[in-house]
Amino acid sequence: MTQDAGRTRPAATLEMVAALAGVSRATVSRVVNESPSVDPELAQSVKRAILALDYTPNRAARSLAKRRANAVTLIVPESTSKVFADPFFASVVQGIALYLADTDYTLNMVISSESKPGKTRSFLLGGNVDGVLVVSHHSGDHSWTHLSDSLPMVFAGRPLIGGMESYYVEVDNEQAAYSATRQLTDSGRKHVATVAGPQDMPPGLDRLAGWRTAVREAGLDDSLVEVGDFTLASGARAMHRLLDRGMPIDAVFAGNDQMAAGAYTAIQGRGLRIPEDIAVVGFDDDSFATSVTPALTTVHHPIVELGKKMAETLVSLIEGRPTDRVTVLPTSLVIRESV
Repeated sequence: MTQDAGRTRPAATLEMVAALAGVSRATVSRVVNESPSVDPELAQSVKRAILALDYTPNRAARSLAKRRANAVTLIVPESTSKVFADPFFASVVQGIALYLADTDYTLNMVISSESKPGKTRSFLLGGNVDGVLVVSHHSGDHSWTHLSDSLPMVFAGRPLIGGMESYYVEVDNEQAAYSATRQLTDSGRKHVATVAGPQDMPPGLDRLAGWRTAVREAGLDDSLVEVGDFTLASGARAMHRLLDRGMPIDAVFAGNDQMAAGAYTAIQGRGLRIPEDIAVVGFDDDSFATSVTPALTTVHHPIVELGKKMAETLVSLIEGRPTDRVTVLPTSLVIRESV
């Protein structure tokens, strides 16, 4: 007998099955646990890999995996000051809480910085929660990539992360921004600027793209762009930069209502009138839209419903029920006095 013949073949692992099937570890786990939420073709690929590798599930681990903490965590990778100043986050939490009220799950919230993700990962992987909701995700937030292999995750908006099977709920930001900008161009505005959101976040990218398509269709200048970070102060700074260019501006589309309110302070501080001199349209339809004068025309973003649908999707994943990987909610344009 040769030395190789006497060796015992190492037991196949979940990771080996995932690699052979070309899927995530989480998908293999769901197939092993007979979850109906996996696409049938993917499930067959996993089963073929299991047979090829002679993989035997660890029944003790499977039993442990089915124990639940009856808790989910909302992760917001932003600063505390930003979270509590932005009504978007309060509305998302409201929606999540409304859905969870009729379930056995409780909600906790982690405001986490990407600079120190270890503490958050340890908490989430320590058996404290059954699933994760992520809001306000940035392209640099790579720590969530590994968590998705161990816990069900649902994002607000498509995550800018490759190589992971993502579940998310969003609105069509690009189309909504396009429609908002068309409201300006169709009304005769010829110099339409934008205060865009962060370009490392899908809403910032998509709303800028929608604005750009609309102004190009109208044959207008698409260079009137300044970027903010979705805060009031950044909207004011961006609007000042636009005005300082000395180029004609008769309208502005802001990537959210906070930045629109900031743009108001810059416009009115220069002695210009809204909408007579510069029309303004925002995005979200939150408390900032009705606290400014004149009241802001804006895209209604169903944020509470977004939170509810995120929670519903996550609970379905936790409990092994079929659910859509992507949900797109409708928006509408609310016309007020700023156009």
